[in-house]
Amino acid sequence: ADACGSEAPGVACTVLVADCLPILLTDNGGSRVAALHAGWRGLAAGVIERTLEHWRALETNAGDASSLMAWLGPCIGPQAFEVGPEVRAAFMAVDVRADASFRPLEGGKYLADLPQLARQRLASQGVVRIHGNDGSRQWCTMAGAERFFSHRRSQRSEEATGRMAACIWRE
Repeated sequence: ADACGSEAPGVACTVLVADCLPILLTDNGGSRVAALHAGWRGLAAGVIERTLEHWRALETNAGDASSLMAWLGPCIGPQAFEVGPEVRAAFMAVDVRADASFRPLEGGKYLADLPQLARQRLASQGVVRIHGNDGSRQWCTMAGAERFFSHRRSQRSEEATGRMAACIWRE
């Protein structure tokens, strides 16, 4: 699964990543939490939207997305995330504003800004309090060998890779 959530105290919602974007969600009161694994496929397929739809379906009164906050963790950065035209097309099919998150390269490839794409998708759902990864180099798993695991970096070298866990829970 690309997402898990809980309203129960003491249950840690956890996702493992090595270049994909972890997203942690909660509401103002901390009454519920969720951890999302947002690789490009999951993000394009609507992992954010489906998680928020599920939360809204559980509510007894219509919820206000502005009462939610999100934290974006480290992922492969926009200076390193090279993708094919099919990735750009998957996002453009949902929202043409996604074009701003792709920088063309020679040979028909693109550099994709995964945190910016996630911020767009969250904002389109009314989530305006978004913290963490701003797409800068300090958050890039490829560039941060001393701090982060990176699946793509390990494929270019002989190093083994691990995974990072992003966790959120209620006290």
